[in-house]
Amino acid sequence: MALWDRVKESASTMQTQLMAKKNDLKSGAFRDASMAMCALVAAADGTVDASERQRVAQLIGTNEVLQNFAADDLQRRFNEYVDKLTADFAFGKVSVLQEVAKAKKKPAEARAVIQIGIVIGGADGDFDKDEQAVVREACFALDLPPHEFDL
Repeated sequence: MALWDRVKESASTMQTQLMAKKNDLKSGAFRDASMAMCALVAAADGTVDASERQRVAQLIGTNEVLQNFAADDLQRRFNEYVDKLTADFAFGKVSVLQEVAKAKKKPAEARAVIQIGIVIGGADGDFDKDEQAVVREACFALDLPPHEFDL
């Protein structure tokens, strides 16, 4: 199977798993951690251009699991995290990973945050090494083994 097909299949599988848990994913910690995860993936290469910000914002707005929350609130939180990362990537990443770590109290939410990162990273068909690296770091912040997610 071609890499492109594996990325699409993995993202699709993750989205299906997320949908099965949608009703359990309503806490503020999950909301904040998932937006932090989206920002990390968007800024994985150290920069976020306007088109990338827009693309991720659109994915957030159309993801059924995230529709438990108000779209404008998600957008605001995502933009705040992206702004932290673009102002000073190294320092911002520490702060944003702390937000991700807030979801570790509930294992289902922690796994869902990682799955959202994979879905967002794989949405363009190229879950690149930088994106995989930040999702792997998020696994460590959430005390989850990266190999569980093929990272």
